[in-house]
Amino acid sequence: GVNPALSPANTEVLQEMFNAECHFINGTDRVKYLIRVIYNREQYVHFDSDVGHYVGDTPYGEIRARYWNSLRGEVEFRLAEVERYYRPSYKVFSPFTVNRRDPPSPFPVHKKSLSSHSQ
Repeated sequence: GVNPALSPANTEVLQEMFNAECHFINGTDRVKYLIRVIYNREQYVHFDSDVGHYVGDTPYGEIRARYWNSLRGEVEFRLAEVERYYRPSYKVFSPFTVNRRDPPSPFPVHKKSLSSHSQ
């Protein structure tokens, strides 16, 4: 087994992660842009283009959200990314994400029959 003392929860290693997502609903009719900021596996603040500003998910996140929302041009910059980057990128990425011929599967597809393995 794994030594519990080496578990990430028991180490001094701290990790901050920034995750940006773009969700296309009905093509480009509706584009939702999300930014998630995570510290030690806990999301503490996020930006949602549908809401139109940063939202704190923890007490510290509320402080960060107030700060980022107060920066001149920050919220407008994030909202403009939908039109500047994500909506135009739909045409580039849709052949790989939307127009797939086979449904995605977490398991590899094998063409051999199962009976050949039992012999």
